[in-house]
Amino acid sequence: MKVLARKGDTLWYYSQLFGLPLDLICDSNPGISSGSEPLNKGEEIAIPGYVPRDYRLQELETIYTIAQKVNLSPDCLLLLNQEKDVVHLKTGDVLNLPYRITQNIVNPKKRYDYQSLKNDMEKLKDIYPFMECTSIGQSVMGKPLHHIRLGKGKNKIHWNGSFHANEWITSSVIMNLLNDYLRCLTNFTPLRGISCKPLYEQSELSIVPMVNPDGVDLVLNGPPTETPYKELVESINLNRPDYLGWKANINGVDLNKHFPANWNIEKIRKEEKVPSPRDYPGDLPLTEPEAVAMANLVEKENFNKVIAVHTQGEEFYWGYEGLEPKSSERIAQEFERVSTYKSVRYVDSHAGFKDWFIQEYKKPGFTLELGKGINPLPLSQYDTIYQKTLGIFLASLYT
Repeated sequence: MKVLARKGDTLWYYSQLFGLPLDLICDSNPGISSGSEPLNKGEEIAIPGYVPRDYRLQELETIYTIAQKVNLSPDCLLLLNQEKDVVHLKTGDVLNLPYRITQNIVNPKKRYDYQSLKNDMEKLKDIYPFMECTSIGQSVMGKPLHHIRLGKGKNKIHWNGSFHANEWITSSVIMNLLNDYLRCLTNFTPLRGISCKPLYEQSELSIVPMVNPDGVDLVLNGPPTETPYKELVESINLNRPDYLGWKANINGVDLNKHFPANWNIEKIRKEEKVPSPRDYPGDLPLTEPEAVAMANLVEKENFNKVIAVHTQGEEFYWGYEGLEPKSSERIAQEFERVSTYKSVRYVDSHAGFKDWFIQEYKKPGFTLELGKGINPLPLSQYDTIYQKTLGIFLASLYT
């Protein structure tokens, strides 16, 4: 929600007026250097966690009776209605009222394609402007690879989803986790008994919710209409009846077998020697733009830990070739405790994002395998998946 500052107003005053943490208001208005600095009259200020709504006056109502009715300070209403003659209001006049958002915006229980992600990101950014939204690159088909960042701490954590196309449910899980976190930050409400404000202060959260948007759209919406991608995926799919088994990007490269961590081993032992719906590691590592963008992000940001979200198995992997630090085991024990997912140190697999991160940076890296069954997992599993993942999400911010 945007308001126009009056003479003498400060961000600190707005934090008191709207019942918000001061640093969330400051982070929503990065051009202002201090919460106590007097604002310029007419300066547009973002108030997180609120949206304006129209309210039509009923008989005998005033600014003050309405404020009491909606449990707000009268000055909230005066701030939002500076152009109105509030002394001479009459029945039927329309005022702007600040409405605090207390419910989630994201609807995760649907076929969560790239357009769903874009729509949700736009809505969340509008309501929670302290969330930074950028692009780290583009997919093969030119879709921006969206990156979300929030938090102020030195503990830098990265989450990502939908490396694999038919694991698109991971994107909806991550976006719902984000929405829960944002909502609790602006409402001073705990999330599973944990106060979110200290997490925001001590941790910086990075999210790439959909690494493989072309592949996700292929699985959910069918072949693209654009040439040459339509012909490409049809030739790679070898007359299979649908694309539900497709894990790769639109070029037929498995993005999670495409990183330079013993990539040659995967290249030799994989049966797929040409582009395929799954398991083809490419002709060389890091040739696909989605994987390159992820590698560049990690190299730039110096994360303390990374979590790559996949399906299925109800377990998570956290070791690689003995290169993981000692702290990984402690974090893994906490992840297991809060989720009931099985902690697995080593698996016979190479060239994954988590493998490469551990190999290159000797820091904790995790691959979560959500749910059980055949990919893509049905939405009937969503609630169970979400509750178990929520514990790991919170633990990743405080461990």
